[in-house]
Amino acid sequence: MGNKNLIKRSIFKEKISELKSKKFSFEINRIELPNGHEGEYGQIIFPNAALAVPITSDNKVILLRQYRFAVSRYLLEFPAGTLEIGETPINSIKREIQEETGFKAEKWDELGSLVNAPGYSDEVIHLFLARDLSKLKAEVKGDLDEDIEVLFLAPKELDNLIASGDEILDAKTVTAWFRAKQFLGEL
Repeated sequence: MGNKNLIKRSIFKEKISELKSKKFSFEINRIELPNGHEGEYGQIIFPNAALAVPITSDNKVILLRQYRFAVSRYLLEFPAGTLEIGETPINSIKREIQEETGFKAEKWDELGSLVNAPGYSDEVIHLFLARDLSKLKAEVKGDLDEDIEVLFLAPKELDNLIASGDEILDAKTVTAWFRAKQFLGEL
């Protein structure tokens, strides 16, 4: 895994257009692919993100039921967030887990990373396992645009939800759960 020999950069020729939003930008650029083909390609430029699979001392998995405006519905997700400028993935997720769940983790393990939508975005999400959780004494305020319910599920309940299709989970959550179970030797 992680074979650096598979990385081949495209050659940037010129920027055609750009649209910037609060967290990301969309660019249309003329590039030359490694195979020599040249064309105009649209891409979301994203500052990357970090995600935690939080597991409590009584073996409950913390998930969020979070509203996502782009799909007009609530999804089940692990706590995650965008890296701030100059912020490392581990510092980002330590901040996010507190803001989104009200818990702090003492033990952190890296679970690797994933590319969320490589057909149109450069976003990389760094995955972590968070354990030795303790409830924060004071409530931490999250972002104003977040509509979140914190849930505690047994691992088997989460497995059943994924298998049933009754609840919509996002891809990063399913991937992170698979990686966490591999790490913990539960597959």
